[in-house]
This record gives sequence, structure tokens and C-alpha cells, in this order.
Amino acid sequence: MPADNAARLRGELRFNEAMARHVSWRAGGIAAQVYVPADVADMAVYLRSLPADMAVTCAGLGSNLLVRDGGYNGAVILLHGALREIRWTQMDALAGEIYAEAGVAAPKLARFAVKHNLRGAEFMAGIPGTVGGALAMNAGCYGRETWQIATRALMMNRQGELQEKTRADFELDYRHVALKKPAEAWFVGGWFELAVGDGVAGGLEIKALLQKRIASQPLGQPNAGSVFRNPAGDYAARLIEQCGWKGKQLGGAQVSTKHANFIVNVADASAADIEDLIDNVAATVREQTGVVLQREVRIIGDKA
Repeated sequence: MPADNAARLRGELRFNEAMARHVSWRAGGIAAQVYVPADVADMAVYLRSLPADMAVTCAGLGSNLLVRDGGYNGAVILLHGALREIRWTQMDALAGEIYAEAGVAAPKLARFAVKHNLRGAEFMAGIPGTVGGALAMNAGCYGRETWQIATRALMMNRQGELQEKTRADFELDYRHVALKKPAEAWFVGGWFELAVGDGVAGGLEIKALLQKRIASQPLGQPNAGSVFRNPAGDYAARLIEQCGWKGKQLGGAQVSTKHANFIVNVADASAADIEDLIDNVAATVREQTGVVLQREVRIIGDKA
């Protein structure tokens, strides 16, 4: 990076950063660069400073990401704790709108909504990631999805230019979001339209949802949430358990004994341990049931 560009940056730039520190699996390789922007404008300066051919990945809480042991020869922009603005606007007597930047934790959005007597975002409390990740993959739980309440998104392209997009600009499906006109761009914020309602009741719904999550998921062990998408009309966890993988271990990675669609790091797992276990589980399910499981987590970088 040219010295003049580096001098203009206001965030924190690190080289050869261990990504195990930044992903919820607590495993994986080195990223060539990691940048924590000071704000949206600073993120634009950083993107413009990068070589045109350098790969870029944005990450929030790292709850849906694995960096292979051979490392990632690109730039990772960490948004959590950086792009954290959240605000709300009363639209009318029946609805309100929340704007949240990409680094805001999804559960914070849920709590912020009920605090302002807005209903419909309670399910976001069960998403272990940030607003940016939720927008990028249409994250959801308990029958609800992000783009059911998101109406618009703010994106930034490689040139650091901001572009506002609406639902109509995207192909939206279960755990799938793609621009209809493909372009390299990253989510930096989103607008969520919610109904005015009883915030106390919303808070109780969040509490019940979190209790259900604690009871059914291995939250005390390093994991990345659901590994596979649920196939139509079925559950990935049911198929994995049916095929005998629940509780089985490969290296330091294990299919959770609590929830078969979770892989947990039980003994200093390498990224290769986790990826190999994912591949083995998917292969067995395909052989025994004919169902092709689609991976929900992102895997980037080179194998060692």
C-alpha cells in the first residue's frame, strides 16, 4: 500500500493476522491484511487503497466464516465494533423504521426494536452474527428471515461509492441473496420496517427465543451456527443424525451431540479438520438419502 494512502487511513490496519482470533470456530489460517475501519467513509478510503486484483472479504462476528489453514491472500474488513450506528424513525402510528449499520449485532437490533415498541425483529435475537451478514445471506431462524423485514440496503463498491438498493434489486431466497445485476459490493447498512406494538411483549418473546436456543444449541463450544441449509421440507440435523454422524469426531472437530447441524471445535481443531468433517457428513447424507446438503457457512483461503 502506498505510504500516502496508509497515512490517510483512520482505522486499524494489521498484516498477517491470525483469523482464528476473529471467527467463532476459533480455528483457521492467516489473512494477509485485516482492517477495522473507523467508519463508513474510512472504509471507502481503505477499499480505494487496495490493488484492483486483491480479494476482499467483509466479516462481522465471524460466526459464518472459516479461513483455511493455508491462509487468505487478501484483505478482511472487520465490521463489528466499527460500523455500529443504529437509529429509528417513527413512520406513522402503525410503523417505524430502523437503520442499522453492518457491524451492529443482530441481537442488538432485536433489543433496540422492542425498546422502541417496534415488533417483528424479535427473531434476530437468535442470529449469532451482524446486520451485514444477515443481509448478505438472508439469515433467519424460527421461520423468519432478514429480508422479510429489510426494505433497503446501503452497499459500497470497490471504488468506495455508496449505493442504495431496494428489495427489488436482489434475488432473494432461503439463505440466498444476490444482486440481479452482479457487482462487487458489500453491505454497510440496512433499513428495517417494523410494526408498532407492545415492546414488553416483544422482550418476553426474545427471552423465550433465547431460552429455546440455549436448550437446543451448543452455545458453550466454539461453533459457526448451522453448517448446512435445511433442504425443502426437511431438516439437515435430522438427516445427519439419521446417517449416524451425531457425536462423531474428526481430528479436533465434532458433530455436536446437542444439535447435529452444528460442528464444534472440541480439541484445537484445524480448519482442515472442520472442512473435512463438513465434506464427510455431506457425502454420507448424499450416499444414504440422495439429498445434497448445501453448505451455509463460507470457507475462504488456501489449503495448507
